[in-house]
Amino acid sequence: MSKRWTLPLLLGLFVLAYLLPLGSHGLWIPDETRYAQISQEMLLTGDWISPHFMGLRYFEKPIAGYWMIALGQGVFGQNLFGARFASALATGLSVLLCYVVARRLWNDPRKSLASALLYMSFVMVAGQAGYANLDPQFTLWVNLSLVALWFALTSHGGGQRLAAWAVLGLACGMGFMTKGFLAWALPVLIALPWMLWQKRWRELLVYGPLAIAVAVLVSLPWVLAVHAQEPDYWRFFFWHEHIRRFAGEDAQHAAPWWFYLPLLVAFSLPWAGLLPTALKQAWHSRAQASIGFLLLWLLMPLLFFSLSKGKLPTYILPCLLPLALLLGHALGERLHAQQGRALGLNGWLNVALGAVALVALAWLQLKKPVYEHELPSLLWLCVGLAGWLVSSLAQALSPLRCWAAPALGSLLLVGLLPAALPKAVEASKTPDQFVLQHQGELAGATYLMSNDLGAASALAWRLKRNDVTLINTIGELKYGLAYPEAAARHVASEQLRQWVADARRSGLVAVLMRVKDKDDRHDLDLLPDDGTRYQQGNLVIVILPGAAP
Repeated sequence: MSKRWTLPLLLGLFVLAYLLPLGSHGLWIPDETRYAQISQEMLLTGDWISPHFMGLRYFEKPIAGYWMIALGQGVFGQNLFGARFASALATGLSVLLCYVVARRLWNDPRKSLASALLYMSFVMVAGQAGYANLDPQFTLWVNLSLVALWFALTSHGGGQRLAAWAVLGLACGMGFMTKGFLAWALPVLIALPWMLWQKRWRELLVYGPLAIAVAVLVSLPWVLAVHAQEPDYWRFFFWHEHIRRFAGEDAQHAAPWWFYLPLLVAFSLPWAGLLPTALKQAWHSRAQASIGFLLLWLLMPLLFFSLSKGKLPTYILPCLLPLALLLGHALGERLHAQQGRALGLNGWLNVALGAVALVALAWLQLKKPVYEHELPSLLWLCVGLAGWLVSSLAQALSPLRCWAAPALGSLLLVGLLPAALPKAVEASKTPDQFVLQHQGELAGATYLMSNDLGAASALAWRLKRNDVTLINTIGELKYGLAYPEAAARHVASEQLRQWVADARRSGLVAVLMRVKDKDDRHDLDLLPDDGTRYQQGNLVIVILPGAAP
C-alpha cells in the first residue's frame, strides 16, 4: 500500500470501528454509569474542581479524566455517544502515536502500518475504545510521555529536544490529573534504567527538570484549587488510592503475581500467535537501543503492576503499545524475508479459537439457551464470529498476502458484540436503557431511590439529577456518605418503610431496585404494594404516587 493512504485508512477504520458503535448499547454498570454521571454533574453544577458522585464527595480519582468525558457530553450531548467519545478519541490518538513512533524507530512504511493496525485491533484496545472510563485516557498520556521521551533521546537539534522534553512533562501532568502519581512513576521506571544502560544519565539531569517543571505547571493550578475547596482531598487520595491499593493487606481486587501473564496473551489477540516469534527476536536484538527501550517499556510496567497487591485487567493497557511495536517489527521482518510460517500459525490459532467459540455457542443453545427468541442478536454474534473465522482463514491460507486480515475480523467482532448481547445480560448490566423506557414517569418523581450504586448512577444520569437516595448500600461512597450533610442520602432496611411513607406525603417516589439476592428481595418487599411496578431481568422500577399528609 502507498504510504499516502496509510493515515486515511487508519482514520476510516477509526470512524467505522471506534465511533460508529458508541451509541449502540447502554452504559455498563458500575464503571460507565459512574464516570458518565460524575462528568455530567460537572456540566450541571459548574463545579470543575472537586469530583462528586451523585452529589457526594468522590475523591478516588483526580479531575482531568472527568473533564474529558464532560467535554464529550457537552459537545455531543448527554447521551451514549457523548459519554464514550473521550475513550474513543484517546484510543485513536494512541493508535496515531503508535504509527508515529514506529516511523521514528524504523522509517519503514510497512512496519509503521503494521504496528498501528495491530495495536488498533487488539481486542482489549478496541473494546476499551467504546467504554466510558478513565483507562484509555490514562493510557494515552503514558503512551505520549514515552513517545516524547524517545523523540527527546533521538533528536539532533536542541529545539526539538527541548520540545520533546516539554511534551513529556505535559503528558505526565495530564496523566497525573487523570489517575494520579503513577503517571510520573512509569516513565521514570523506563527512562532511568535505559539511560544508565546507555550511559546518558547526564541528559536526564540536564533535561529532566524541564519535564518536571512543565508537569508541575500543568497540574499545580488544579492541585491548589482542590486543596482550597476540599482540604481532605489529598490525604484520602494519596493513602487510599495509592498506598493501600499497592501495598495494603486489604487492597482492592487482590490477585496473585502471575495474574497479568495470561491476560497479556489474551489482550494481544488476534495476534497472539506471533508472540513467540516477536519476543524471541526482541530478546536476541536487546542490545539495540531501540529494542531495549521497547522491552523496558513493556516489561517494567508489567513487573510494577504484578508486584502490586491490587490488580485490575486494564492496569496493563500501557504495555500494549510497545507490544504492538515489537509485533509489528517482527511481522515486517517476516514480510520482507517472505517468511509466512509464523503468520500462518497465527491464522490457524485464530481459526481454532473461532471454531471453539461457535461450537460452544451451539452447545449452549442446545443445552441451556443463552438466546431465547432473540434471533437478531444471535445473528449479529454469528456474523461477528464468521468474520473472525473468514479473516483468520485468509491469513492461515495466504499469510504473506492476507497478513492484515485478522485486524478486520477482530474489529468487526468487537464492533458487533454490543448488538449481539443476550437480552438477559443487557437487562441486568445496562439499567440506563430500562430507565430510558420509563423516563416520562420517572422524571416527575419528587424522590428517587435505588439499592445499587450502578443502577442509581444510571438513574441519576438519565434524569440529570444527583439526589438519588441509597437503600441499604454504601460501597465506594463510604467516604462521601460519612460527611454529616450526607446522612439523609442513605436509608437502612429497617428505616425504609417509614422513610417512604414520610416521603410520599411530599410527592411521588420512584425506586429502581436491582434484585440480586434474598436481601434485595426483602428490601423490595418492604415497599408498598399500591404503586406501579415494571420489571426487566433483575431490575424493578416502582412508582409510588404521593399520599395525603
